Amino acid sequence: MQWRSIVVGLLVLRVLLNCAVWLVFGLGPSWGFDFPIKFTFNLHKIQLLQDGDRATVKTNAWLQHMYDNRNPQAKTCSKISGNSPKKSYLSFFQEGRDDYDRKYSSFPDALKVKMRGMARDMFYFGYDNYMKFAFPEDELNPIACEGRGPDVLNPSNININDVLGNYSLTLIDALDTLLVLGNVTEFHRAVKLVIDTVSFDKDSTVQVFEANIRILGSLISAHILLTDPRHPFGDIALKDYDNELLHLAHDLAVRLLPAFENTSTGIPYPRVNLKRGVPPDSINETCTAGAGSLLVEFGILSRLIGDSTFEWVARRAVKALWNLRSNETGLLGNVVNIQTGQWVGKQSGLGAGMDSFYEYLLKSYILFGEKEDYRMFSAVYESIQSHLRRGREACNEGDGDPPLYVNVNMFNGQIMNTWIDSLQAFFPGLQVLNGDVENAICLHAFYYAIWKRFGALPERYNWQLQAPDVLFYPLRPELVESTYLLYQATKNPFYLHVGMDILESLEKNTKVRCGYATLHHVVDKSKEDRMESFFLSETCKYLYLLFDEDNPLHKSESKYIFTTEGHVVPIDQRFREKSWEDQFPCEEPNKEPPANISNTKCCLTVIIREAHAQMSFLDLFHEDVLLVEEEYNGCGGEVTVVTDTVEQVETLMHSVLWLERHGKTGTMSYALRAAMKMIQVTPSKQWIHFFLSER
Repeated sequence: MQWRSIVVGLLVLRVLLNCAVWLVFGLGPSWGFDFPIKFTFNLHKIQLLQDGDRATVKTNAWLQHMYDNRNPQAKTCSKISGNSPKKSYLSFFQEGRDDYDRKYSSFPDALKVKMRGMARDMFYFGYDNYMKFAFPEDELNPIACEGRGPDVLNPSNININDVLGNYSLTLIDALDTLLVLGNVTEFHRAVKLVIDTVSFDKDSTVQVFEANIRILGSLISAHILLTDPRHPFGDIALKDYDNELLHLAHDLAVRLLPAFENTSTGIPYPRVNLKRGVPPDSINETCTAGAGSLLVEFGILSRLIGDSTFEWVARRAVKALWNLRSNETGLLGNVVNIQTGQWVGKQSGLGAGMDSFYEYLLKSYILFGEKEDYRMFSAVYESIQSHLRRGREACNEGDGDPPLYVNVNMFNGQIMNTWIDSLQAFFPGLQVLNGDVENAICLHAFYYAIWKRFGALPERYNWQLQAPDVLFYPLRPELVESTYLLYQATKNPFYLHVGMDILESLEKNTKVRCGYATLHHVVDKSKEDRMESFFLSETCKYLYLLFDEDNPLHKSESKYIFTTEGHVVPIDQRFREKSWEDQFPCEEPNKEPPANISNTKCCLTVIIREAHAQMSFLDLFHEDVLLVEEEYNGCGGEVTVVTDTVEQVETLMHSVLWLERHGKTGTMSYALRAAMKMIQVTPSKQWIHFFLSER
């Protein structure tokens, strides 16, 4: 009996200690505990939706699904008993109707001006200190007031090396933010610095996704704003500008192309070395967002320069991922093997590893008008609503908790864990773009409730324990982005209050000697010495635009959209046209293909990379094309010539030749000779690398 008493005593002591620790740090669940701050927003009071009778619906609370999901027939919105002990996050907000109206129903113009000034000052405090202490390195260490580049001593440090490529990342990423803030002079100076100092001929291994959204996207955006006479920012023409930013973007994209080679699925490798291509020790696993979020930037580049290569490889990756979705749920996983097509990570959610895949399906449709993109988005959005959404059916009425999107198994829809991550806060903004404003309002309120509690969004938050799982906050923009888009959609002053709360929290909790620092711990507000580039390119930009009603972007007759890195690109008719189809039609009208031509098409990309003096250009081509003919005899073909020579010969990437092949080498040789007339190269100093893939 004595040992039983000891065991019971130890268990009681452990419970008491855990409760004490959680209470001290403010991490305790809301059930039975008071939060360290009082929330002053009642979700029921949002007057953004049209009043009217709605049918009573059966709903559920999130936690019931922890038990219901053992029954595969359980419905998402089935009603739970009225005596559930778990509280909704609506209980976070305590004030009455009068208090809500008084605080949130208006936002004075003078306060808007003040907040806009704070957002502008926040950007320049970070930007000026980067230029003073860090440029030309990639990032600013705002506590030590020094620059940060790749971690060359530890190549496995992908948290740093995936992003930093020794190419002045922060300066490039911030280019269009300078225009949004109206600083044409500094924008011109920054563009000249990029042209004069940035090169991608670096022995840097970077993540394809990060290089695409941060560098390629910003270069394209800045180039368009410099050259498009319809842009809203006034006279910003740069004297003697000769498309240098577009050439840099093109150069970078060519260096990213090897990621798409030697992959049996068409899904790219996650990383490339900018000098040497895919590293020999590269892994065969990549995340869905990383592989499937290249289409906006690659697609715009293809349409700007008239070459289909970049859009084609990006679109092929998206379709490859799409074809791997579950037949039962329609969902995708978060990590896939690029050689086997097997899902390594079976978790399906809205956050890390998945987020921008959904985003770019919709934004690609908006930009390019490809109906297939919207068909895919609509299908996956329906699957998300069916399998990830928990809680009651209606946002502002009914029993149970308001909606929440959880992480589930892609094959059966069962909950895999009880956390969400801060990247998921982008989703209300995407819902706004899709016209689902009511659900966007409700989901946004959930993330804002977390922000109100901690003055930041923890990287992961456990919705069962109502406590952070991962405690750092790296100045992410997703909640600000959704707040901005919801304000643009509703013009409700509540979202200006949200923005002010976020702005003041950042100023109070993250500002340090030379910039704004990552929060290491959202509770005790300890910091890490890093200011990621997206703080200037996105967080500050969205905050400024939120309070700047008269910004040229808002007044322009032209329409614009933001990339996943917050870069401004126009919704332009020219991006809905494919110039290569006009120049080289896929098939001649009124002409039947020969009987021996298969309907299957093959893509042949000829990438000219380095000097080779031993073999002539055509001799080497003829040697390789015999193998090509033997393997791909009788199929339609596309030939693209890409050059990156030591002589820095300018490439005309629009040399896309559609041809019908009859199984003879001569036809392919004719295609190459036609392409060679469009690029001036020295045949004796080139070698060719062939990239073949099924179209």
